[in-house]
Amino acid sequence: MTEKITRRKAFSLFGLSAAVGLAMPVTLSAISDADAQTSGMERRQDRREGRHDRRDDRREGRQDRRDARRGKESKPETSGSSTDKK
Repeated sequence: MTEKITRRKAFSLFGLSAAVGLAMPVTLSAISDADAQTSGMERRQDRREGRHDRRDDRREGRQDRRDARRGKESKPETSGSSTDKK
């Protein structure tokens, strides 16, 4: 009536339970990471858009300052192709 468990059966049972134990958390984490990855991608995109906006603002500010400096200069801007020589 009682069946002896051999060492081979015990090790195979132990290996099978270890494999299932390792596979389940990986499977469950892959399922739960799908939502986190999407929200992470959204946050990353928001940060990227913010960086682009700030960069554009800095560039516009620099250009405005350059234009203001050039407008205050007493020398007129020339294209360098003037033929008027004295």
